[in-house]
Order: sequence, then structure tokens, then C-alpha cells
Amino acid sequence: MYPKNRLEALTDGIFAVAMTLLVLDLRIPDEIGRPTDEASLVHALWALTPKLIPYLLSFYLLGVSWLSLIKVRSRSEFVGAGYARWCLLYLLFVTLLPFSTVVMGRFTAYAAATALYAANIGLVAATGFLLMSVLPDPVRDAHWLDRRVSLVVLFASCILTIVLSFITPGNALWALALNLAAGPTARVYALFARAA
Repeated sequence: MYPKNRLEALTDGIFAVAMTLLVLDLRIPDEIGRPTDEASLVHALWALTPKLIPYLLSFYLLGVSWLSLIKVRSRSEFVGAGYARWCLLYLLFVTLLPFSTVVMGRFTAYAAATALYAANIGLVAATGFLLMSVLPDPVRDAHWLDRRVSLVVLFASCILTIVLSFITPGNALWALALNLAAGPTARVYALFARAA
């Protein structure tokens, strides 16, 4: 048995570092050179857009994942080895997100970059779902259901993004916008679950 609060502390630290590392690739591209006037600075900042969009998506995903994770509660103060292993695998995928974000930001037009990015996010979602499944003595409240539905929607949107990346790599990330429907989907699911 492992103290749950120690895993939570590790998780907090890894999320903080991963969210901070995301920003390190936001630099004015070398091929633009050093801006010499206002117009060239605006042009250089505009050239960051391909890197900025994956950065914002990744920061949002990590922030929402962390906030959701801290709301998931367990009545137990200790966790078993199975939960600890899933937690470490989950954190592995979280730590890889800055790398896949850099690849996505630098090679936006390539299907492999989009597929790698979506696969990384999908693995975060899948292991997050499995982590919740092995959580000892969870409090199965409205947040629990909302989090599980959100993770399923995130995983499905990542699969769609991967498929679309080989058809239209420049537009495939738009499939992640399906996550905006996660909250309403969870509420509809809860209504049907209560009625049944």
C-alpha cells in the first residue's frame, strides 16, 4: 500500500513542470531573424501562431486534467500497487505532452506530427480513465460521472484527429473541438442514467 497523498504530491509537481515546459518552445523562429522595427516584430509574433495553438491546447488540456483530477475523491488514504503503476503510466504520458506539442508546433502540416500529438493526448485520456477505474473506494458523485464522460469524449476526439490527420493534417486538430460537447454530453447521460 502507498499513501495516496504522496502520489498526489508527485502528480501536482509533474503537472506543474509539464505546463511550464510547454512555453519553452515559444520563440521567434530563427528563419525570421531579429525584428528590427514594429512591423517585423508583429510579423515575427504572427509567425508563432502554429506553435501557439498547440501550446494553448496543451496548457488547457493539462490544466483541465489537473483540475478534474483533484476533484476526483477517494475515501481511502492508501492505494495499492496497481493504482500506483497506472498513476506512473498516466504521468509518463503527461510528461511527454511538451514534446508532442513541440513536434506539433514545428511540423503542423505533417500528418505524423498531428497523429503523434493526438495519440499523446488520447493516451493521457485513456490512462486517466483507467486510473479512475482502479481508484480505491471512490466517491461516485456528479463530478465522477462528468470526468469519465469527458475522458471518453476526449479519447474519441483524439481517434478522430488521428484519422483526419492523414486526410487533412492542417485541419485535423479541429476534431478536438468536440470536447466542448463533453459537459452537455455528461449532463444528458446523467439524466438518462437517473431515468433508467
